[in-house]
Amino acid sequence: MRIRILGSAAGGGFPQWNCNCDNCRGVREGSIAAKPRNQSSIAISANNEDWVLFNASPDIRAQIESFPALQPARAHRDTAIAAILLVDAQIDHTTGLLLLREHTKPWDVYCTAAVKEDLTTGFPIFNILEHFRGVNWHPVATDETPFTMPQAAGIEFTAVPLKSEAPPYSPHRHNTVPGDNIGVRVRDLSTGKNLFYAPGLGEIDEHIEHYMRDADCVLVDGTLWTDDEMIRGGFSNKRGIDMGHLDQSGDGGIVERLRRLDRPRKVLIHINNTNPILNEQSAQRQLLHDAGIEVAEDGMEITL
Repeated sequence: MRIRILGSAAGGGFPQWNCNCDNCRGVREGSIAAKPRNQSSIAISANNEDWVLFNASPDIRAQIESFPALQPARAHRDTAIAAILLVDAQIDHTTGLLLLREHTKPWDVYCTAAVKEDLTTGFPIFNILEHFRGVNWHPVATDETPFTMPQAAGIEFTAVPLKSEAPPYSPHRHNTVPGDNIGVRVRDLSTGKNLFYAPGLGEIDEHIEHYMRDADCVLVDGTLWTDDEMIRGGFSNKRGIDMGHLDQSGDGGIVERLRRLDRPRKVLIHINNTNPILNEQSAQRQLLHDAGIEVAEDGMEITL
């Protein structure tokens, strides 16, 4: 099973268009060791022909252009993207659907009922797409029953409800329901190896840790280094936990929880532009290195 990191940044990308934080200014000037990043998305295939797109980033056009495997090659207009799976209804994970409106047939989109509700009401992307080719919605259950997709041979998926946060336009904001946010276990049916993918993760309980411990690779939330990072920087009045993101460095944070895991490869994704781990020479990046934790970057590939 082949996993391609199309985008590794949080919403806004890196550098963010209107941000003058140390990281964004440094990467623009070339004064820090850091790489620009698109907004978070990955693609997975078990046969190198049919790819499942996980989340449709606003940067999807650039991401397709950076990865020939997804580009048209079999007809005048086509793509190797066979289906799309959405883990939430956030802007940075769904806006790219609008940019894919020229598809020659309805997109097969897999998401929970809660996400579909948001994408037909508060952020009605599905409704807009009905004026083009439309969407074939495939409901994703939240009872953790494994499922397959006819468009993605050789792969099994398990949706795992997460404790995170719904988008600001959701009726479930601050009162989340199962399905507002999911992690996904993606298992290669031929090898048995699996990835646990969770770019938005507000809490790691024993149940979630079980999935992480059982994985061959975990690709999880790397949004913020500290819970008050945005507040201290003067960029927002919200803590990480208010936005549904568990910080990395605090007691019980993601770094501490990942250190407990012996088996999986550990990779952080969905990294906010203010996070010091983007600077490859920072003390925080060295701490991750010493803990055996990697930082995803655009174009990274993982094979399981």
